[in-house]
Amino acid sequence: MTAALFDASPAVRRTARAAALAGVLAAVAGVALLAVSGWFLTGAALAGAGGIAAVQAFNYLLPSAGIRALAITRTAGRYGERLLGHRATLQLMAEVRPRLFARLAAAPPQAVQAFGGGLLATRLGQDVDALEDLSIRRIARVSATAAALAGLAATLLAGPASAAVLALGLAASLALPARLAPRLLGGPWARHGKALADLSTAHVEYARVGGELAIYGQTARVASLLQALGAEVDAARLAITTREAALAALHLALATLTIAALLALSTAPAPLQALAALAAAAAFDALGSMVASLLQRQRSGQAIARLAAIFALPRRVAAPVDTALAGLPLRLAMAGPAICVEPGGRVQLTGASGSGKTRLAETLLGLRADAPQQLHIGQTEARQLGLDQLRALFAIAGQDAVMIAGSVADNLRLARPGVDEAAMRQALAIAQLAEVVEALPDGLETWLGDSGARLSGGERKRLGLARALLAGRPWLILDEVGEGLDGPCEQRLAAALDGWARATGTGLIIISHRPALAALAPLKWLVSSPS
Repeated sequence: MTAALFDASPAVRRTARAAALAGVLAAVAGVALLAVSGWFLTGAALAGAGGIAAVQAFNYLLPSAGIRALAITRTAGRYGERLLGHRATLQLMAEVRPRLFARLAAAPPQAVQAFGGGLLATRLGQDVDALEDLSIRRIARVSATAAALAGLAATLLAGPASAAVLALGLAASLALPARLAPRLLGGPWARHGKALADLSTAHVEYARVGGELAIYGQTARVASLLQALGAEVDAARLAITTREAALAALHLALATLTIAALLALSTAPAPLQALAALAAAAAFDALGSMVASLLQRQRSGQAIARLAAIFALPRRVAAPVDTALAGLPLRLAMAGPAICVEPGGRVQLTGASGSGKTRLAETLLGLRADAPQQLHIGQTEARQLGLDQLRALFAIAGQDAVMIAGSVADNLRLARPGVDEAAMRQALAIAQLAEVVEALPDGLETWLGDSGARLSGGERKRLGLARALLAGRPWLILDEVGEGLDGPCEQRLAAALDGWARATGTGLIIISHRPALAALAPLKWLVSSPS
């Protein structure tokens, strides 16, 4: 399951291999640069101490040219590794994100809603960011391995014993963090993930009601709650940083002891000892990125597990849409007498607040399945039809019109691919929003901001209504779309909806306490909670 989520395309794998190759080139050149520089400087110093004849015999031109060539090679290789590595990572994330969203879209709505908006935002944000870091570090591990091998090869010039000591030191610098990291970092990363999810969830939920919090003077209290959640995130992060620093210090101590032992065991000339010491230092430095990957494994492992939970959501059973169902009546029944609404007919759902009218409507839409009423399309129970079939039958203009961060036209195009501008303007006119949109700076192409922030609550409802009209479904559910309208505007909206429904043959299911909209449906059906 996880492999299917993070499987890279051939193009991404090619880019990643090119990045790894560039990294290997940079790593080997870096080790060689330090090694040759150490040999050259030590040899030059000894030649200088040996007198004029030794200085004149010392060839400094070839080593100088080699050092310059190695420096250029290292710089070019490192640039290529960074450029190609980040490109491969961004390409991989561009493939992973649509897979996650596609799985969310293919899952039953009830399963997705169980996560909650804040938790999903965290998993699709912070956890995917963790995968970006993991992808880059995987490429860096190849160059780190190459640097370690190059360092070992260079150290052989100082003697087999020195090379053996370096091999043991490098192995210990990997083995100890690999063994200690789960014990030291597993708990703090788990705390950090939970605390960050709690903070993100609270932030999303409170941000939705920011205006109400300000009106009722609750901003200070909410700020205090968010600060406490943020402090928990900071405490977990501090624990992680402290323990990572301790493991990094352990790596540095191992490098220092290893190089000291390497020099103590070497019987080679001083220039070769300098070469081996600097090559070993370069190997340890390169291996530090691999140690960092080991330290991040707890974070990335938990992120992968959380994202895999999204990818493991059950899929809806896709069924072909039966267009014949559009011509069958809608039957609503509970304890009392049932009603039957023919195609193109109208019914108003009445009942006290909280009696379950919206729940019934959302059950017809397939968003939930817990309405106590019996809901039939013809002879088939609505809940047995599946989400795809219900979406083909019902559109809704709801109490909370969800908007994407885009333009007016972007939000209207969600209803139906290929909808043209003339149809958009007609739908806006019916929804009594045409004049508002025309007054916007760029008309239909005006950017509305996050959640349609540029519009008022009533305007968002009417934009949601226009979108539902464009969907062209056989049945339209109107859930309190007239709230916030003045009397004349409500009358115009009701008249326009009446004419549109007659012209298109669309059935109306109305939930409204507004008199003009309620008058559109002479048939009433009382919705009551089960006793």
